[in-house]
This record gives sequence, structure tokens and C-alpha cells, in this order.
Amino acid sequence: MSWSTAWRIARRDLNARFKGLRLLLVCIFLGTAALAAIGTLTAAIERELAANGQQFLGGDLQVELWQRSLNAEERAALEELGTVSAGTRLQAMARKDDNAAPIELKAVDELYPLYGKLVIQGGREVTAPSGNKAYIAPGAADRLGLETGDTFLIGTETLEVAGIIADEPDRLGEGFQLGPTIIVAEDVPERAGLLAPGAMYQSKTRVAFDTSRDLESVEEDLEARFPEAGLDIDTADRAAPGTDRFVSRMSEFLTLVGLAALVIAGIGIGGGVSSYLDARRQSVATLKILGATSRDIARIYALQIFAAAAVGSIAGLAVGVAVVPLLATALEGLLPVDTGFVIDPGALLLASAYGLLVALVFAAPPLMRARHFPAMALMRSNIAPLARDRSALFVVIAGLAAIVGLALVTASQPLLSGGFLLGAAVVLALLALLGWAIRKIAAALPRPTSPIARTALANIYRPGSSTGALVTALGFGLASFVLLAAVQSAIDGNIEKRVPAQAPDYFVLDVPREQEERFSELILQTDPDAEIRTVPALRGSVLAFGSEGNMTRTSELEEIPDGAWALRGERGLTYADAVPPGNNLTEGQWWDATYGGPPLVSIDEEFAQAAGLGIGDRLTFGVLGVEVETQIASLRQVDWESMGFNYVFVLSPNALENTPHNLAATVELAEGTPTGPLLQALVRELPSTSVIEVGGVLQQARTILEQVGLATLAAASVAVLAGLAVLLGAIAAARASRTYDTVVLRVLGADRRQVLVMQLIEYALLASALAVVALGLGSLTAWLVVTQLFEFDWLPDWTEVLLVLGLGLATVLVFAVGGSLPLLRAKPAQALRAL
Repeated sequence: MSWSTAWRIARRDLNARFKGLRLLLVCIFLGTAALAAIGTLTAAIERELAANGQQFLGGDLQVELWQRSLNAEERAALEELGTVSAGTRLQAMARKDDNAAPIELKAVDELYPLYGKLVIQGGREVTAPSGNKAYIAPGAADRLGLETGDTFLIGTETLEVAGIIADEPDRLGEGFQLGPTIIVAEDVPERAGLLAPGAMYQSKTRVAFDTSRDLESVEEDLEARFPEAGLDIDTADRAAPGTDRFVSRMSEFLTLVGLAALVIAGIGIGGGVSSYLDARRQSVATLKILGATSRDIARIYALQIFAAAAVGSIAGLAVGVAVVPLLATALEGLLPVDTGFVIDPGALLLASAYGLLVALVFAAPPLMRARHFPAMALMRSNIAPLARDRSALFVVIAGLAAIVGLALVTASQPLLSGGFLLGAAVVLALLALLGWAIRKIAAALPRPTSPIARTALANIYRPGSSTGALVTALGFGLASFVLLAAVQSAIDGNIEKRVPAQAPDYFVLDVPREQEERFSELILQTDPDAEIRTVPALRGSVLAFGSEGNMTRTSELEEIPDGAWALRGERGLTYADAVPPGNNLTEGQWWDATYGGPPLVSIDEEFAQAAGLGIGDRLTFGVLGVEVETQIASLRQVDWESMGFNYVFVLSPNALENTPHNLAATVELAEGTPTGPLLQALVRELPSTSVIEVGGVLQQARTILEQVGLATLAAASVAVLAGLAVLLGAIAAARASRTYDTVVLRVLGADRRQVLVMQLIEYALLASALAVVALGLGSLTAWLVVTQLFEFDWLPDWTEVLLVLGLGLATVLVFAVGGSLPLLRAKPAQALRAL
């Protein structure tokens, strides 16, 4: 039989509404839609980052430095590359009458922006501000009640609002901000008294290349020419490294969830195809009697299955593309993505390839099992189940190999994807083993006295039972419920339970050392019960580390050791004469308050382990161009989850106290204390300080975490739907044999209520046995997602998790009973005649 003839027969036999193959279609649709949406969204974000990297960064290359600008030699090196634009970033306070607000002051020179366009409300493109003109973000305008033409104060300078910012081209590359942006001329911070010695500011110098250059080579050359300068260099191909990392992590997680949905749905595909072919056994037998060969049978039904899979894939691709604008809107402000429709051929081809491969792997065994049996065996399949076809194993292995290869080749983290696929295989094997064990245990249990309960128990282990498929379906379905609840509640826990409970009311930056007493007086006048903590605040980089006489220069490292992130770039430094609050000394001794010997340092124990450092080893810091060599005196355990001042490096006072620096402070007010008078007093009396309200910072963090949680919820919901589809598939696959059983029971005198109760008992026994397994499996997966992939704290609400598991059990039973209702409508006489 030719392919065209096989297709003609397949098309005539195929119901226009895909009756019998709807489960396969739904399963393919769910998995393909999830992967298409995830792949398209990720590709759109990555394309946006790649296409607009220069604009997001503000140049082809950017050099950042803390507490100083480039010197003449360093700037000359950049000018050799092209046009150079310099500027300064710092936290400051803006005030208008009785209103004050923390802002991010962005001072730029006349060449800003090198790439992109600065647009103010009304659609007008503008150049860098000059004199005392300022462009302010809408948040600053709303907070201070400002409009174009109004004046306000920053430090000692009075500025005029020249426009409200509508589009800041390099906003994404600026990173996380503690207040709305105000853009001013390059010399404003100095004129406002904000750049006094010790002030905490950051210089940013950008270059627009005059010719095409290799970014990596330019970066390596600059690092080689100025190895000890502490230059923090970014290039246009990684304009927003934090965003890149976030997108990569979320993409990996969502892709894995999509694959999980497909794997789970694949089990449903196998059950649906088995059910479909079982319902077609008369047609298969008739074709064989008329002369059709096993190959002809395989062609006809393979074409039908492929048609259903193709329709499901196409529908999934269409929905995946349609969902992307909704996801983009939900993530707007967090990620750079167009909220319009995006078509990415690569992502759509990958999603459809996964869908069709999964359909092949799970549909092949029942299809190939049906092709080799003689007609009479097919007609007797209700009471003489078909044997397995070993040749299907080769098709399954080839399909699985293709899926694994595709996943590893296209993954940004192949080890993670490979580990997931291996874990999925282990889980499937575990559930298969569990199904076998449940059958054995059920067979060994004492027989209940109730005939209904006895029959329900016998259904679990009798020959031809669907226990294996049901165990897999219930296991994945219930584990998906637990995964969803554990991840979501852990994210909520990170939002609600940890941060607010340990956060002060204010962070205050750039408090002059000579005015520390006045600073405390102003706060205590507002609230005598306020808690104030001040610490010296400096920036520096680790230039060398190791044992005496065998120091390693950080600039010579080809790669920073895992966990030794504090070796990269400049870090916060402080000094103290006692162990800081929230820190526990784990090894070594703290110096005396009057210590005057060689400079000492206490370091975080996790960093020490990652960098291979111990007591007595040495660290050389670069601070404002001066090298400070210290000896490690102690190791500390740092509570990084607290929102106080936490430092990897705490030095002895004699190491840094003579270096120009200011203080940073935390302020915790008594509950109910009004904040307005304190803000006004601090800004008025200490104009160079920057007061950051923690509530605003927490709200930004809350928004980001809620967006992550929304994406997780949507993705995990797909897995839950797939799990329920699998359950329906398992029920559908067993429907033919269950119809026979039900008819026999009805003939023997059982009524509908008894049959329904028997079904309910069987599913309740299986679901209860699997609840503990699902709790462990779902919790373990959620822990990996939350702690290893998202790097959040593991803070699930177990009450919520158990309630959701209970809801899952109830849902499973409802679906199980609902799927069994058609059995009650079977007419004994008609069913017996069909056997």
C-alpha cells in the first residue's frame, strides 16, 4: 500500500473533531505552547539585548570607578579607541519646599548620549542638560510635585526642571536604582558639595569606537595596561549582565518546566494512543482480513496520529506566540522586551520538534504493538491483551536520543538540562517501580470483607490492570501540585517573612565623619527611642591574596574561583574595633580596640574557603590608588539575609581610618514616628547626605520577586494541566477493559452506585499511597528550583503546601470519578454483543 493510499484511508477514518485522539492533541498542545511561549519570549529579550547593547550600555565600552575619575593616562587610553563621554553617578536627596526624596543623580557631559536618544514627555528629543537645568524621571516629579519650569534643590544647588524624562536610553545598563533618576550637567555634583573627599560616588566613562573593534581584545588590553587600577569594564555585548543572568536563569527554568510538561504529557499520549487503537481494533482486524499488511496498518494509524500531533503542535505554536505579548506586559519594566507580537522561527521549530519527538516516543509502542497481531487476536484484545512489540524499543531509544541531543545542543547550561533529563528518567523509573510494588503489596494484603472494597483492591493488581499508568499519572500530577505550592510559597516567604522583619527604616549614605554627632542629635530630636548604627564606608579592590611570599595577583587570574566573587572589581570596605552585629567569629581572634600593629583583616568564611585562604594569609587592597597590605586575623559567618551593613572584609581601624571617607548609617524609628520632619531636618542640615527609605527599596524587590513568582506560577500551571491530562489519558486507556468489567459486574447484580464507589475506592487507595511520594518528589524539585536556580532562601509555607496537596488529591479524585462516569452508561447487552 502506497503512502497516498494509506493517507486516503486514514483521512476517511479520522474524525473531523479528532474523536479518540483529542487527548494526544491536548497533550501536544500544552507542551508545545509552553515551549513556544518560553522560547519566543527568551529570544525576543536576547535579540533586544544584542541589537541595542550599545544603547543600553551607553557606549561600546564603559569603565566604572568608585570615588575617583579616570586619571590622564587612563583617559588617554580610552581616547585612542574613539569618542569618550564621562559622567558621575551617586545617591542624593532632592527637595522642594517640605518634600524630600532620595534620587539617583546622573551627571553627564555634553556628549551624552553616545548612542540612543534622550526623550522627554511630549516626544521632544534633547541633548545633555547644561548649567542648572535638569531632566527628572516621572517618579521624582510625582514625589516632589514638580512640573517643567519648577525649581528644586540638590545639595546646595538650585536646579530648574527642563523636562520630564520619557525615554532614558541607557536606563537598563545603569542597573538597580534606589530612587528615580535626575539627569544634570557634569559639574553639578561638585558645585552642590556632593563630591567632597570620601564621598561615595561612581564615575562612568563611555567610549563610542571610531572603527570596528573586538570587544574582548580591547577589554583584555586595558586590563593588561592598568592591572592595579581597579577598572570595572563592561562591553556592549553584555550591556546588562544582571538582566542577562536573570533571563538565562528564568529561561532555563521555564524551558525545563516546558520539557517536564511534555514528558508528563507524553505519558498521556501513550495512554491516549493505546485507548484510540483499542477502540479501533475492529477496524484494524477488518483491514487485516481484507489483506492489509502490518506495515500498512502502521502507516494508516501513524498518519492519523501524526495529523493529530501536527494540529496540536500548530495550535500550540499559535497560542505560544499569542501569549508572549501578555508575558511581556507582565514583565514590562523588569526586562527589555517589546509588548507586540514576536515570531522567532528558531524557537518555534524547536518547540514543534520537541512536541513531535515526544509524540513519536510515546505513541510508537502501542502503535507497533498493534501492527503484528493477527485479526482474531485483535478482536479478542479485551480478554487477551496484546503482547509488547520489542522492535518499538529501537524507535523509543532513537526518539529519546534525539530529544536529549536537542536539549543539550540548544541549552545555555547543558549540565543543568542533562541533569534534569536524567532526573526525569530516574523519576519515571521510580514511578514504574512504585507501580509494580503497589501491585505486589495489594496482592499480599488481607481481603476486605466488603465485596465492593475487595473488588476495588483486586482491580489494583489483577492482570491487565492500569495501575502502572495510573501511578505515573497520579505521581506526576500530585508532584506538580506540590511543586507549584512550594515554589510559590517560598517566593512569598522571601518577600514577606525575611526582608521586612529585619529591615531598618532608613539607610543614610555619605554622613560626614565630623558631623556624626550632629547627625545623631537630629534623629534623636525626632525620636528619642531611635536605634542608630553608623559604620565607615569605603570602596576598594583585592589586588593580591595568598600566603606571605606566595601572593597571587588578582589581575593575573584567568578565571575567578567559584564562590570568590569578592575578588571581582571593587567591593565595600569598612573597619571596626569589635565584631559587627549579625556576624559570628568562627576562627581566629578579633583585635583589641587599641590595636596599633600591622593592619589586620577579618573575612567571610565562605569567601575564605572559595579563595583558599586561612588565618595568617595576606590580602592586599587597592583603596583610592593606595595599596594596603593586611594579614587575616579571623574568619566570620555573616548573616547576609539581614538588611544591616554586611561586609566580606572588615579591617582593623589603623588600616583605613586615615583614608578619606564618610559614614553610612541605618536608622530604625519607633513605630508610629512621623518620617517627614526627620527627612526635612537631615536634608536641610546635612545636604550632602542621601537618605534612602527602605520601604521603597523593598517595594522594588517585592515587584521583581512577584514577577518571578508570576512566571513560575504560569509555568508550573502548565505542568499541573499536563499531569491532569495524563490522568485522563490513563483512565481513557483503561476504559475499554473497564467497560467489560463494569458490564460483567452489572450482569452479576451490581448497581451504578456500587460501581462508582468501587472506582472511587481504587483511586483513593492509589492517590493516598502516592501522596507521600508526591510530597517528597515535588518538595525536592521545588528546593532545587528555589535555592539552586533562583538562589533564593528555602522558605516554603508547609501548611499551604499540604493544603494544596489535599486540593490536588480532591481534584484527582474528581477527575478520576468524572472519567469513570461513561462506564456507568454502558448497556450490558450492547457491550456484550461487541465482544
